[in-house]
Amino acid sequence: MIRALLIQPEPLNKILAGTKIWEIRGSQTKIRETIGLVPSRSGTVVAICDLIDCIGPLNQREFHANTAKAGMRPDQAKLGYYLQTYAWVLANVRLLKKPVPYIHPSGAVIWVNLAENTESAVRRQIPK
Repeated sequence: MIRALLIQPEPLNKILAGTKIWEIRGSQTKIRETIGLVPSRSGTVVAICDLIDCIGPLNQREFHANTAKAGMRPDQAKLGYYLQTYAWVLANVRLLKKPVPYIHPSGAVIWVNLAENTESAVRRQIPK
């Protein structure tokens, strides 16, 4: 089963453009696999990528030194939004030819598990 990560559209656009490889989150993850990428409130999977690492918790110096990886300018690198800050490291982003709709479960805010038919539709579109 493919899981899909919900991301706000602006940061997701940076991931899709290749200018952001760190997704900043307030918790760590042990997930290391291919995941779907979903723009929040879109109801569609638009891409897949590999979640390859989780770094953190980051201190201010580490965060500031890596702002470009997070798709930020150095003056935007302020810790404090989260109690602890982690970088989820993304690689091998592949845009789907056409967004794939999925059923959004009530209460899902970070991850959604894609139904088998949705996963199949995503896999058929993975660029070779």
